[in-house]
Amino acid sequence: MDFRGVLSIRPEYVGSPAGRAANLIYRAPPFFSPSLGLQCVQPVNPFIQQVNAVQVLYEDNHLIIVNKEPGEIVQGDKTGDRPLSETVKQYIKEKYAKPGQVFLGVVHRLDRPVSGVVVFARTSKALARLNAMFQQGKVRKCYHAVACGRPAEPHRTLVHWLTRNERQNKAYAHDRQVAGSKQAVLDYTLLASSERYHLLEVNLHTGRHHQIRCQLAAIGCVIKGDLKYGARRSNPDGSISLHARHIEFEHPVSHQLISVDAPYPEGVWKVFGEALPGAEPPEAQGEVSGCR
Repeated sequence: MDFRGVLSIRPEYVGSPAGRAANLIYRAPPFFSPSLGLQCVQPVNPFIQQVNAVQVLYEDNHLIIVNKEPGEIVQGDKTGDRPLSETVKQYIKEKYAKPGQVFLGVVHRLDRPVSGVVVFARTSKALARLNAMFQQGKVRKCYHAVACGRPAEPHRTLVHWLTRNERQNKAYAHDRQVAGSKQAVLDYTLLASSERYHLLEVNLHTGRHHQIRCQLAAIGCVIKGDLKYGARRSNPDGSISLHARHIEFEHPVSHQLISVDAPYPEGVWKVFGEALPGAEPPEAQGEVSGCR
């Protein structure tokens, strides 16, 4: 299928039976992306495919983008659990009737309890170029987090120096540089609040181990369910309420803009209802910004 440009899933179809089962006709005029400086067109037939338990958000000959469920591991580890990468390989093998081994390059990862957008490379050329783009900060990633504490300011840039304890698999935030630390920078915006929880949008400027979890905890905004960083109780499914909502980058081969939103998982997200970015917010709530 030729998606011809940017892929942008309409929120009203995200996760819906119609969105998964049908080719949704969506035509829009070309637009300009200030973040990447590219002239782009919306695809003619964006849709979400649910095959073999893989929710495919976008695919072409060079890459495939899927929506990771909380609890899945992206790449194999010492647990021996079947990773998402193997499930995606199986999906490709069956869909395209490939007789031999399927090439699939892991470009980046999400922590096991986190959900959302994951990009895989289907060719070695795409893998090399995507790796370089991630290293050079040319990929824009937006996360949504449900925090148990309300931030003191509705919008802020956080700058910490993080150290990592390998034995504990945990990061620690410091206000100044210390031995073995790396600078971590992110922006957050408070999107909505309920009686108990607060929805934050987070944009990363650096990519450190457990960066969002650690930095939000450092300002009293522990992510719901994140016991490691101070949450009082776990989520029923063992997840944490952190979702890789959006990713945007220049296609490594065609050089067109790829812009993908991942549907939210089940759980606390429904508390915010229409306040979730992409939905029309109630008038009383004011403007709610999205990932773009």
